[in-house]
Amino acid sequence: MSDPVQLENPSTEEPSLVKRHLRKLRWAVIAIVVAAVYTVWQMWSIHDFGHSDDGSSADCGIVLGAAAWHNKPSPVFKARLDHAITLYETKRIKAIILTGGFGKGADYAESEVAEDYCMKKGIPAEDIYIEKKSQTTEENLLEAKNIMQEKGYGSSLIVSDPWHLKRACNIANYYDIPAKPSATRTSLFTSKGSKINFIWKEFQYIHVWKFTNN
Repeated sequence: MSDPVQLENPSTEEPSLVKRHLRKLRWAVIAIVVAAVYTVWQMWSIHDFGHSDDGSSADCGIVLGAAAWHNKPSPVFKARLDHAITLYETKRIKAIILTGGFGKGADYAESEVAEDYCMKKGIPAEDIYIEKKSQTTEENLLEAKNIMQEKGYGSSLIVSDPWHLKRACNIANYYDIPAKPSATRTSLFTSKGSKINFIWKEFQYIHVWKFTNN
């Protein structure tokens, strides 16, 4: 007579399976919490960095490009230009470097529109420098670096919206551009939702940039 088939004891197998599932769930929860804490910390860092202007002076201000509406700066760009003009008028900078090339189908480069705006506000033409090639923040800064080297400028203040500046300064540091942040005081991103959306995008841009440049 053959031996009876030995069946696994479900009473011991089921608890072991439950434990494995609980362990996986616990590690998944820990990973989610760590990721959430890291994200919030980084987003706060972006916000805090953009408001860290120490009031120091520099040889020049670098205005990061933004949209131009035909021959006029967009409201976002205008806010950046107004801040750079204030820096010049209060003698925190001696010159203004305007960056930004041609948008799709544009008749004027962003920097050309910016130059016209600054001159109409009383900034002398000899203290304004423009470049018309760049299309991205990284290109803005590389073109500005070329102008700084040509003019012998050893320091700069980067002018943009507060939440743009951490990435911009990281890029500047990567390319050995001596720079400090100086944020606009009148950002158009006033609602909590628009600010969070801006910071969230910058969080992504910073990490993509770091991943592709390391």
